[in-house]
Amino acid sequence: MIDVSLVIPFLNEEENLGELMSQLDEYAHTQSFAIEAVFVDDGSTDSSVEILRKMNPQNVKVRLIRLSKNFGSHAAIRAGITQASGKYTMFFSADLQEPFSMIDEMFSKSLEGYDIVMARKASVQIPFFERLFSNLYTSLIRKYAIKDYPAGGANNILFSKKVKEQICNNAENNSSIFLQICSFGFKRTSIDVSLNQRHKGQSKWTFSKRVKLFIDSFVAFSYTPIRVISLMGILLFLAGVIYALWIVIARLTGFVDFDAGFPTLVSVLLVGFGLTNFSLSVVAEYIWRTLDASRNRPVFIIDTVEELPKGDTA
Repeated sequence: MIDVSLVIPFLNEEENLGELMSQLDEYAHTQSFAIEAVFVDDGSTDSSVEILRKMNPQNVKVRLIRLSKNFGSHAAIRAGITQASGKYTMFFSADLQEPFSMIDEMFSKSLEGYDIVMARKASVQIPFFERLFSNLYTSLIRKYAIKDYPAGGANNILFSKKVKEQICNNAENNSSIFLQICSFGFKRTSIDVSLNQRHKGQSKWTFSKRVKLFIDSFVAFSYTPIRVISLMGILLFLAGVIYALWIVIARLTGFVDFDAGFPTLVSVLLVGFGLTNFSLSVVAEYIWRTLDASRNRPVFIIDTVEELPKGDTA
């Protein structure tokens, strides 16, 4: 019986997977609970898969999931969750930024009756602008989407089978799996985790992927953008009415020698059309996601599932 399943998505991580598997196997040997590693290949083009196949772990059950193409980290995590067999499931990074000690800390917390255990970022060794983006994302999510989202941001989550069932039954495209789990409302707690620097190689978490996650998070879990557009429309309407009344009164009373000319007309058109186009772009985001959901396209497609051999215990 597997106690904890680690879902480990990866994309071209040949520099880290060997060391990760070695350290994980050594760590599992010191623990009293059984660990399963579910590696999810999200379309790697290097030798990552071959490296995993050559590994011979003695204390960890290893399963390799290969997706048919690159679907993104959150889709890869969802694919791994469907194949996890443990009592509890959690995510784990392939770049060795997360300490292995967090696994037994989170598992111990779950034994106290919590369905969800979240790992907050107590400290992290990342570039300044990445940290700034992360802090901005977290503060906006807490204010406008998920009120009880961890203040330091959630880097990892361990959850029970009832949570896993909800995730598998409600696979969301263009969404954040972290925010989806937070929105379920099950009993949860948090621990603080200090992250390390990336072991080797370059992060695949590019700026464009961060921006997409930022947009997906708000469109999927918050109606704030629509409310902002509605408020802007009301304020613009009121400003237009007040301005029109002021022009009429000024003309009738002669209080101001108002001469509406070409610059005024151009300014009004630019502001009006600019606001209209911005509003339509926000509404289009929602419409596009509705259309995308109605197509019922798969969030991920599993190509193969392999049970990698486990070495003999020394």
